[in-house]
Amino acid sequence: MDEPDEVAEFARLFSGFLERMQNAPAENARESVRERLLAHLGVDPEELPVVAATFSSFDLPNVQLAVEAWFDDFEVIGLAGSDRNHYSFSELLEVSAHRRYGIGSVDYQRVSIAVDQEMDCVAFGFYLGRQGDDRYVALLRAANPQYGRSGVQLEVIATSKEAGERFLGELPALILQHNVFRGQVVSFEGHEFGAGVGPFRLHARPGISRDDVVLADGVLERVEREVIGIAEHREVLLEAGQHLRRGVLLYGPPGTGKTHTVRYLLSRLPEFTVVLLAGTSIGYISEACGLARMLQPALVVLEDCDLVAEARDHGHGGGPLLFQVLNEMDGLTEEADVAFLLTTNRADLLEPALSQRPGRVDLAVEIPLPDAPGRARLLSLYGPALELGPEVVDEVVAMTEGTTASFAKELVRRAVLLGAENNSRPGDAELRAAAEDLLSARDTLTRRLLGATDPVPYSVPPEATPGLAPRSY
Repeated sequence: MDEPDEVAEFARLFSGFLERMQNAPAENARESVRERLLAHLGVDPEELPVVAATFSSFDLPNVQLAVEAWFDDFEVIGLAGSDRNHYSFSELLEVSAHRRYGIGSVDYQRVSIAVDQEMDCVAFGFYLGRQGDDRYVALLRAANPQYGRSGVQLEVIATSKEAGERFLGELPALILQHNVFRGQVVSFEGHEFGAGVGPFRLHARPGISRDDVVLADGVLERVEREVIGIAEHREVLLEAGQHLRRGVLLYGPPGTGKTHTVRYLLSRLPEFTVVLLAGTSIGYISEACGLARMLQPALVVLEDCDLVAEARDHGHGGGPLLFQVLNEMDGLTEEADVAFLLTTNRADLLEPALSQRPGRVDLAVEIPLPDAPGRARLLSLYGPALELGPEVVDEVVAMTEGTTASFAKELVRRAVLLGAENNSRPGDAELRAAAEDLLSARDTLTRRLLGATDPVPYSVPPEATPGLAPRSY
């Protein structure tokens, strides 16, 4: 009998609750973002035109620093509410007029700006700034391929259209001035949610001295003159009407020291911005060259370039990526202090236009297998802790003809391991045993993987190294 009365009472109380919520004091609700913008600008933000610009996804810290450098003073506010990533600035203003969105916390994204340094960047936030008599609101958003935004987006309204256009017009120079990647070693990565360039990977610059590079006489000098010499004498060359842009191709068998030579050049050019491209990342050649042009002097390294630039008659060349690489190399102005450094194990496969035509590659240098003096130097370089007699060094050098620098490095490592297993300081016996082991028939594939030619397997006499039988690994 009492149930209808209980239902009616519940309805009455619930209706009262809804009415109180609807009439709640404004101070208990979030401040409207539209009202905050109105207070800052002094005019209705919906009446002002929006000017916008898009930047590379990796430029988020540079855009933020440029924006903050433009303003005399500013504050950053966030936006509370869902689905905001789907709306443009104009649409957000329209939606905010219905108080759907209020002031919230700023979204930040932690970005690496050096090997051991990170920066908290604004991933979604409104800059309320002043510059002279002009007032601005700039919405900065990080790249977000998940929402179809592949680049950093900046949308600006100002108290005059001219002020907004002037702001965006000055921004590229400010980005260049405050660029955090100048003089760093970077490589590109793809986006997790689709095509386009993702975040940078930053690398520590190698610290390799000239004594650490073992090449045949005259080889390193040729490379240094083309890459380093032009950088050191850029002013003289420009005054004489000579171009700075250059391309160097290092070719030779795997394991001979091409990458090691590249690392040495990076050590000698500490002021250069370096962009490393290898494998599928060579597809980002346009972005790499754009960064190199902006942050020159710069070095663009294309490792194993034969993977994307094979000659057309081998069935894989002639594709868009090959032409893109060639066009980017040709597209730099002659005064651009940008060096291209290419490496390949198969120079015979390269497109002639890439490897022979001046302006694309000016110098092709073979990095050959080390000769006998080179192999002796490699043993000294990689094995300073080994106690070796000159007779054993000569013997091992003779045994290892046709091997690579990588082979010598592994040879020394095995000698040290043999000494550790026998609780002794590695020396002549360990080096000889390691050489016999690596040159035996059972290590044929290992030698190939280390880049060595495949000589007749070394025959190990039983009495060769008493007490130290060769081992397999």
